[in-house]
Amino acid sequence: MTLTKPTNKPLNPNFSSGPCAKRPDWNISLLKNSPVGRSHRSKECKNKLKQAIDKSKQVLKLPSSYSLAIMAGSNTGALESALWSLLGCRGVDVLAWENFGKDWVIDILDQLKIKNVNAHQADYGKIPDLSKANFKNDVVFTWNGTTSGVRVPDANWIPDDREGLTICDATSGIFSMDIDFKKLDVITWSWQKVLGGEAAHGMLALSPRAIERLETYTPSWPIPKLFRLANKKKLVKGIFEGSTINTPSMICVEDVLDSLNWVESVGGTTELIKISNENLKIVEDWVSKSNWIKFMNDNKKTRSSTSITLLIKDEWFKKFNEDEQKDFIKKVISKLDSEGVAKDINGYPKAPPSFRLWGGATVQNSDMKALLPWIDWAYNSVKNNA
Repeated sequence: MTLTKPTNKPLNPNFSSGPCAKRPDWNISLLKNSPVGRSHRSKECKNKLKQAIDKSKQVLKLPSSYSLAIMAGSNTGALESALWSLLGCRGVDVLAWENFGKDWVIDILDQLKIKNVNAHQADYGKIPDLSKANFKNDVVFTWNGTTSGVRVPDANWIPDDREGLTICDATSGIFSMDIDFKKLDVITWSWQKVLGGEAAHGMLALSPRAIERLETYTPSWPIPKLFRLANKKKLVKGIFEGSTINTPSMICVEDVLDSLNWVESVGGTTELIKISNENLKIVEDWVSKSNWIKFMNDNKKTRSSTSITLLIKDEWFKKFNEDEQKDFIKKVISKLDSEGVAKDINGYPKAPPSFRLWGGATVQNSDMKALLPWIDWAYNSVKNNA
């Protein structure tokens, strides 16, 4: 099959799943007021850090009783600090259906060596049976599987009268998905996903129940300084007021403040959710008419609107082994890259051979519409020459 080469290109070719596209109309001059060369302990810098915390809570409409901190190491650092500081006083149920969730399983079993652990795992494109989670234990899970395109459908499976804590890696869902925060005791995310911020900084939100755990329980293992949220069963309150554990980048802080201001200017998270859902619908309409591509996740109720992950269903393609399939996809992606229409849309390296389109709110709906005919063209061009 041959296709006419499209002419309409996305205005922004960046569809990476992290770091993600910058917000529309972003330019580097927006960072000119960053207090570079200053101590992050200075009054001006601490005010900026506190502003990033307060504005994040305001934009997300986090419960007023929750405490929020800026952490090192992106979402991974924020989540690890929660695991190392909070787990160990009761059993743990951990749910995993993609690479990062499976990393938390490894940490809990092999690093922290917690004895009473139930690991509920599923293959890429699927989700574990959420009804099997035991909420007498602490429950660890991702809201959205960035590497598989599978998300939890909602928070209705989490009881209000749970005994353990719910610890949620929300990094590729928060700001673009409707999340009932009161069902979550620990929430982590990074600036580099839906906000389109710069990398290396994470956020950690704690409910009063999580703070109570920190102030009544000390784990048996030594906690690295970078993860330490309490000292002698006392919450280190400064972390939640802008006194970060390690030195932050004030350029990144300036950038995330711009992102949060942008969210407010377009109508808040309600509008971001709408943009992301529309990006998914655009791809769903395209896939429904395609004879060669499908979603990795075939369940609409748990299909991600941000990390939109796609497989080749063409029978012709199935004759190749996995390495050959990945090589073919690389050729398609290279063709799109050379045309300047799509950057970084390869699937996660450990996932099945796939394409992954970021559908978060910094990706404009018009750009998603413009991209899809190009993918058809590139696929058929490479196939015809295979």
